[in-house]
Amino acid sequence: MARDDKLKLGTFVYTFGFNPASWLHPASDVNGANRIEHLLDVARISEAAKFDFMFVADSPAAAIGDPEALSRSPTKMNRFEPLTLITALATLTERLGFVATASTSYYEPYNLARIFSSIDHLSGGRACWNVVTSDHDETGYNFNREGLDPHALRYEKGAEFVDVVFGLWDSFEADALLLDRSSGVYYDKDKLHTLNHKGKHFQVRGPLNIASTPQGRPVIAQAGGSEAGMELAARTAEIVFSLASSPERNGAFYRNVKDRMAKFGRDQNDLKMMPGIVVNVGETKAQAQAKVDFLIDNLHPDVGRWMLGEFLETDLSGAALDEPFPMERLPSEPKGSKALFEELTDFIRQGHTLGHLIRHYAEKSTGNGITGTPKEIADFMEEWFETRAADGFILMFPTLPASLTDFVELVVPELRRRGLFREEYEGTTLRQNLGLSTPVNRYTAAR
Repeated sequence: MARDDKLKLGTFVYTFGFNPASWLHPASDVNGANRIEHLLDVARISEAAKFDFMFVADSPAAAIGDPEALSRSPTKMNRFEPLTLITALATLTERLGFVATASTSYYEPYNLARIFSSIDHLSGGRACWNVVTSDHDETGYNFNREGLDPHALRYEKGAEFVDVVFGLWDSFEADALLLDRSSGVYYDKDKLHTLNHKGKHFQVRGPLNIASTPQGRPVIAQAGGSEAGMELAARTAEIVFSLASSPERNGAFYRNVKDRMAKFGRDQNDLKMMPGIVVNVGETKAQAQAKVDFLIDNLHPDVGRWMLGEFLETDLSGAALDEPFPMERLPSEPKGSKALFEELTDFIRQGHTLGHLIRHYAEKSTGNGITGTPKEIADFMEEWFETRAADGFILMFPTLPASLTDFVELVVPELRRRGLFREEYEGTTLRQNLGLSTPVNRYTAAR
């Protein structure tokens, strides 16, 4: 049965694009990592196309690894702090939502609750927190830790962290501000509440010293395919980012997470499953492939070794490109996408060289996406949407803004022709445009 809602779309942002060679693209601003004009251009193109949001990915640390490779890839090495960035961009846009990554491992709940409340007010209700627990060792060394805490502990702390933030966001009820000059009463004292949280990992009194925000509270995004991650998503998330490699795989993940929501008293429409996909589009298939080939041809071998080595969790520095992949360096289990790991393993067993494997991996990236004509890409997206493998997509453009512009000019008109994507925004807040309900303040509900 055809759906009566529309696709949700977001622009995924690494500074120059998703591909590590994107900064070498002639249409990119080589100084863009430190100029707001570059990312403002990405935001304005996304907003003009009526995208739901711009998703700012982040890790609060520089990468650790092969210095030669890292010196050729700016992906993690020079970029704005995301909460500062989206605050600036929000004041220069009107309807586009902004998703920023912030880790429960390296903030305090009170600080983060206050920052996101401020951004939601300053943006008029367009803020979203991408909840992560962090998964790179290099981050912990900057925050008084020796690498990462264990996975189970990170998620246990993360779940309590989110609960505390939600509690703080309920400090002021929506109608608490009286602003009555005649009586001199600024707010209703009975509608400001102290949290007094004392848990296993956090002790936070509250209340938060900022009023309820335009969205009731900022939207929550999350990724994570582990059992703990799916439980946290079903209980708290409103956007779920995934990287499954087929509609069948993602459809199973979609149902797994959404079927858990009822036990938390949540409606499935209040969670949008949005897989990340890499998109290369051209007026012809050959033109689209040429765009892929340009980036792969300009990917330095050291960067390729580092990218593949990071995915496989093995050191490939110095490995010969013209010889078969060293099988002793192949792990038994993948760190990331299992489907992509299996595809790479099959490719290795066919006897291909390391150089060929790097090119193959660079083209597949996440293992999730499409290279083709506007019709082929619209067909791809329509299948995922109509079979309920996705409610929309987080678009991981190889280059910014060039690949984004290509998509807006070539694919968006085709999606609209099919009735799959909006002509205008539905509202002024991110919640309204995503079709999410406004959370009810716990104290108002108790009243």
